[in-house]
Amino acid sequence: MAPRLNPFAAAPALMKSWLAFGEGLRGRGLEESLMELVQIRASQVNGCAFCIHMHTTDARKAGETEERIYLLDAWRESPLYTERERAALAWTEALTRVSETHAPDDDYRALQAHFSEQEQVALTLLVVAINGWNRIQIGFRGVHPVEERKAA
Repeated sequence: MAPRLNPFAAAPALMKSWLAFGEGLRGRGLEESLMELVQIRASQVNGCAFCIHMHTTDARKAGETEERIYLLDAWRESPLYTERERAALAWTEALTRVSETHAPDDDYRALQAHFSEQEQVALTLLVVAINGWNRIQIGFRGVHPVEERKAA
């Protein structure tokens, strides 16, 4: 796969403002580990290899376990995630697939049970941001870094 366009080179001011939007979500009451899980899960749903690579790498650096990263695609069937994480992941999937789900009331009630109103807004904006990044990277064919594999 060949990249189509480097949006940072083509429109640096626009991309700088988009980066600032995402950075503004840090420190708004959501745990770093939760934010990474949300970003990984939305990227899995959207099929964005660039963002999956980035956020799994960031999650590991933040102390996330390999097991939880590997099982994230099947979070509903795994006991490894807290009720708060489950509510966030369900909301992430509902909003990422909003044309199919229309953000169900059950998912919102779970969100309300585990997140303050401010956290609900922060989480929703995080989902908006990662879905935007997925569309930028997929649309312009962003390619994640590739390490040379060495024989064992």
